[in-house]
Amino acid sequence: MIGMGILQAAVALAIWTMVMWVWMYATRIPAMNAAKLSDEELSRLNQASLDAALPPHVQWKAYNYNHLHEAPTVFYAVAIMLAIVGHGDGAAALLGWVYVALRVAHSLVQATINKVMLRFVLFALSSLVLMALIALAAMAVF
Repeated sequence: MIGMGILQAAVALAIWTMVMWVWMYATRIPAMNAAKLSDEELSRLNQASLDAALPPHVQWKAYNYNHLHEAPTVFYAVAIMLAIVGHGDGAAALLGWVYVALRVAHSLVQATINKVMLRFVLFALSSLVLMALIALAAMAVF
């Protein structure tokens, strides 16, 4: 269908978000068991206490999973808008895939080595790509 190319990138990012969900729990549950935290204790912990109880490399995956529910939600909305108005192919689809690649790279950096300046560069670049997609959507809709 015409204008739907960007939706492939949106689905890919949704799949990646679920990959991060699996990775988060695959590391977090064993860490909680190793810390000998009961369900009752876990239900009373605030974020700072949980951060103190679990190793940072475990928490990095959880933080990234949360990050995938922030700016990417704007990407999903813009991708759907572009597809609806028939402008989701060509440059929009390419930018969509660039956005996804940058977000996956951001995830991998945050979940493994967590170098903040590298994460920031990847986040900033992905934000610029998202701004370009928003500009395309604005030109198509207005």
